[in-house]
Amino acid sequence: MDGLDEAKLRALAGARSYERGLAYTDAVSGIEVGDDWIRASIRGTESYEAELVIRGRRDPVGTCDCPYGQEGNFCKHLVALGLTVIAQEADLSQRREAARDRARGLGDWLSGLSPGELLALVQEEIAEDRQLRRRLELRAASARGDLAEIRSRIRELLDMGPFAQYGYVEYADARAYADQAGQAVSAIRSLTASDRATDAMALAREAIGLLAGVSESVDDSGGWLGQVGADLADAHHAACREARPDPEELAHWLVTQALDDAADLFDIDPLDYEDLLGDPGMATLRKHATEAWTARRSGWAEKHLMQRLAKAGRDIDTVIAVHAADLAPDGRTHLLIARELDTACRPADALEWAERGIRATEDLATVDTALVDHLADRYTRTDRLTDAVTLRRDHFAARRTLLTYRRLRAAAQAADRWPAERENALDLLRADAERTSTQGGRVLVDALLDDKDIDAAWQAAGELGAHDGQWLTLADHSCPTHPSDALTVYLRLAARLTRETGNYAYEQLVSLLMSIRDCHHRLGTPDDFTTYVTDLRATQKRKRNLMRLMDGHGL
Repeated sequence: MDGLDEAKLRALAGARSYERGLAYTDAVSGIEVGDDWIRASIRGTESYEAELVIRGRRDPVGTCDCPYGQEGNFCKHLVALGLTVIAQEADLSQRREAARDRARGLGDWLSGLSPGELLALVQEEIAEDRQLRRRLELRAASARGDLAEIRSRIRELLDMGPFAQYGYVEYADARAYADQAGQAVSAIRSLTASDRATDAMALAREAIGLLAGVSESVDDSGGWLGQVGADLADAHHAACREARPDPEELAHWLVTQALDDAADLFDIDPLDYEDLLGDPGMATLRKHATEAWTARRSGWAEKHLMQRLAKAGRDIDTVIAVHAADLAPDGRTHLLIARELDTACRPADALEWAERGIRATEDLATVDTALVDHLADRYTRTDRLTDAVTLRRDHFAARRTLLTYRRLRAAAQAADRWPAERENALDLLRADAERTSTQGGRVLVDALLDDKDIDAAWQAAGELGAHDGQWLTLADHSCPTHPSDALTVYLRLAARLTRETGNYAYEQLVSLLMSIRDCHHRLGTPDDFTTYVTDLRATQKRKRNLMRLMDGHGL
């Protein structure tokens, strides 16, 4: 089980559950090992059953019947089991082989029983195990070809009632319900294998409808019901391949299924049936899909189906028409269309749609930034540098942030127009600062810092205000050349941190102390720093973690 290590366990469980799991490693017992799973009992306030499924390098999947585990969490019991797996890695192969030997021994024993003895054994087991009895009754009905009985049994298997409380199947019971529902899949597959594919197809559709009807009432956090849905879809497809249903009827059912609210549970792709549908069926499929989309152009499922069919048929114009029928006001749909057209090697049409998206957006402050980036990139690639600058300028004017300032700078530098554009952009930020005080000033300071114009940034911060992070950046830039100015900032920030607690605050404070020491060194005043640190230690001596950090850095 190479996909398991302590770091992965900690990531799955979180620090708290991982640490608690360390104390339970001695409580693990009754370990059973399979090819890709391991289960055991873990003794806590009660005895719980935990199981890990480990496939290759993928994250392990764990289940535990403790209260915390039943909520879908990777609990301390799973951590303890995982740590046991890691510690006993060398023994796992032997345990797995022993389990295989036991299975072979059981098979040999069963093979040696007479028919009468085997029958008596089965009757004894089904008298005690209701689930086993129901499974065997279903298989018997399948062997007899009793369709009415099979249908009745399948309905019983998909009935969530015995597992539900107040009309809902909780996570703790979802797996048991899914295990029972999975028996319906086996029955349907048995019918197909018994040359009764038409019946199997009909029952598969009924089962899909029944499962869809209860899916919203089951907590499927573990994905168990989803697997049953996928298996049902596979069973239906296999039955159709044998039964060869009417293509037009099949097409209608596939469209109906694709548009159902529970379609994701089964993930049936109509195009998987293309060879069964043939040209007449595919035409009917497209007809029904188009009718559904025409009636509800903004429906996600309708749009997805139309686009899926259109892309499969390389009908780019239909793909565009579907997008164009439901355009978002921020231009993101225009961007999707432009990208589709670029992929289809229609750059002129792509550019037109991107430009249309910009024009259609009433306020560039709300436009999808990715559309602006896309169009500016196209302008730059086609040597339309002036258009790229204009677009970036307009976007910056509407949304004055550090990001849009950087984008404008890059475009203007490429067009050799940055000095003039920079002055205009800074004028806008200064005007903002005068209107909005601190907030506008902070964007201005960010822009000046990004330009490495430290003196102007200092002046703007002093006149308009700045947040602590900006002051710290200013101080760090200025320390080599203006240590006195930097020292004033460091001391002010340090004073605030002395009123806080917690390791994060202590780490920040120690970093500032090192910068303060550097400033005093540059100023030739090391004794002043010694006095400052001595006083600080006297006032902060009860913060033991801070003292340890200071000791570690020679402060």
